[in-house]
Amino acid sequence: MEIREPESAEAERIRAVVDSSMTTSFRLSPGRIDGITDGQFDDDAVTEKIDDEDTVLYVAESGENIEGETITGFVEGRLEDEWGEVNWLFVDPEHRGQGIGTALYDAATETLRDRGVDHVCVTVLEANTEGHDFVERFGLEHDGDLRIEVAGESLVKYVYTDSDVDVDLPTESRETDSAAGENAEPATFPETERTDGHLTATAGDETVYVDRGEEESGTAAPFFGTYEDEAHTEQYGYYCANCGSLDVSMDNMERLECSECGNSHAERSEESYDRSHL
Repeated sequence: MEIREPESAEAERIRAVVDSSMTTSFRLSPGRIDGITDGQFDDDAVTEKIDDEDTVLYVAESGENIEGETITGFVEGRLEDEWGEVNWLFVDPEHRGQGIGTALYDAATETLRDRGVDHVCVTVLEANTEGHDFVERFGLEHDGDLRIEVAGESLVKYVYTDSDVDVDLPTESRETDSAAGENAEPATFPETERTDGHLTATAGDETVYVDRGEEESGTAAPFFGTYEDEAHTEQYGYYCANCGSLDVSMDNMERLECSECGNSHAERSEESYDRSHL
């Protein structure tokens, strides 16, 4: 295995690694995954990142492919003032378990520190089912959230830092809902709180978990799926981000409506309704 900087001609293979990794490990629909790969990892986007002096890119190259060497992993880092951020890390599912992710992480963080940053953080999409455990192996702790816009999609990233870091998190060039501490309540999620690092709402005596990766548009604010468990396997219903209510109904035409504020959503596409993507 070799860790090296990528070339523009390798953008197609990088995108294939990103797509296969997200399909395997992210609770996102195929449409959302395509939106991220189209917006962040098409040929032009990768070339632009390679030419950007504030962006750090590495690929892992393996010689195990019978047709020759192939790219099996990709990491992207970014310099943000005194911060260095590892904001994307992907390993091809067929090559996991070989230390590729760790090697990429080490290469990116070492380069960021060599360029003079005071602190390094890692951001992981909330919908990444495996990325959070991976980051915590390095002793990093969930220290806040960022809402980012990718290809027209509003997504939440968890920010992980060393436990002894006590400075403002990097927020440049992104929309920030909450960059505060563990117990902060995101301003765009009324009537919610943090429970062991999870966004939760209360229905009577029951605590339900809000899945910010499962978003449905609304006339006033989005709706988000809610679950009875932290793993998001037993669906409870929907949460209205306009007023914080869990009293959201769905009619036989698959239209969502909040009984508290009237926020509503038109008929959903077949793709967004397919729970096999989650």
